[in-house]
Amino acid sequence: QVQLVESGGGLVQAGASLRVSCAASGRALSSLHMGWFRQAPGKEREFVGKIWSGGTTSYADSVKGRFTISRDNAKGTVYLQMNSLKPEDTAAYYCAASQRIMGWDYWGQGTQVTVSS
Repeated sequence: QVQLVESGGGLVQAGASLRVSCAASGRALSSLHMGWFRQAPGKEREFVGKIWSGGTTSYADSVKGRFTISRDNAKGTVYLQMNSLKPEDTAAYYCAASQRIMGWDYWGQGTQVTVSS
């Protein structure tokens, strides 16, 4: 069983930067593919980006060039660095983990990011 705990959310102004973290326990982070998702009020959860166990990353078009995912396997933590934040980035951000190529098996509880205009 894998436990995921997000942290680092908050209220920032448009154009600011923020880094949220996801601490994983129960299994070596190096064995897990990790993803970030977000859900705004009244909207469906959407994919933000992913980092494979080997370090390759991919991102949604809406955040490409602004957001960066990284991982520190020794610390068991994955990071989502968000730059040039926009009000439309306001959402609860969730990390997810899996050992499979497709699908996600474990989810965190989420951390709220609010961007004011």
